[in-house]
Amino acid sequence: LALMAYISVGSPSAPIVEFLEEWGMDGLLDYSGSFARGTKVFVNGVWQGIHKEPARLVDIIKKLRRAGDISSEVSIVRDIRERELRIFTDAGRVCRPLFIVQDQQLVLEKKHVRWLADGHDDGSIARDMAGADGFDLNEQISPFAWTQLVGQGIVEYLDAEEEETVMIAMTPEDVEASRVANEAEPDIRPGASVLDLDRARDFASARREALTARTAAEPDTAAGGHRLRQSQASTSTWTHCEIHPAMILGICASIIPFPDHNQSPRNTY
Repeated sequence: LALMAYISVGSPSAPIVEFLEEWGMDGLLDYSGSFARGTKVFVNGVWQGIHKEPARLVDIIKKLRRAGDISSEVSIVRDIRERELRIFTDAGRVCRPLFIVQDQQLVLEKKHVRWLADGHDDGSIARDMAGADGFDLNEQISPFAWTQLVGQGIVEYLDAEEEETVMIAMTPEDVEASRVANEAEPDIRPGASVLDLDRARDFASARREALTARTAAEPDTAAGGHRLRQSQASTSTWTHCEIHPAMILGICASIIPFPDHNQSPRNTY
């Protein structure tokens, strides 16, 4: 198992099925010709019905999971090619924690790291009520630990099947480089003149070159060694980020001395 891997213990599927029925899923008993244009919905491998807005349904379920309204173990996978939506709540699935990325930025902030180190939040909301009668600030400061990271939508668990549907950055630096590269893309509007197009492309090219030079000049030595960086910044749209690149490996792979100096087949056995 990978480091920080978690085995799901399972949760009841009945609340999920009831939610799907309330949010527009057509049951199999209500079969009609319109089913051919819908997406089949499976819960723990059982065909429950058809939904006509799968993208919206996926967004809603993910928001509920990140808000803690449904179990963090619930996995949702949309297979566009097969027109299937698979939801899993069963036990025995291997899940890994990942940082959530929104708008090409980590949801995790420096204050969250500080709260983790302190073991509690700073009580900034509670301080606004400090003048109330019978108010004790110490009693209003909430503990802050791993559970709060998951419950507040900063970290979420993904199983192997859901990982196939997301874009995972290896480090926060990759997310930042991608965001800057996206900002450097020229904004070409309809009807723009040839001169405007050339200026926009030149500006974008210069910005990308500056970003690439800056990234190459700053080796990552935090883990005790240099990390091979991309020659050009990627403009991928990330959805998640690894907590640390070493978290993709298991215990046995992590204790191999100098794995980057071995042939890849040797590391596998």
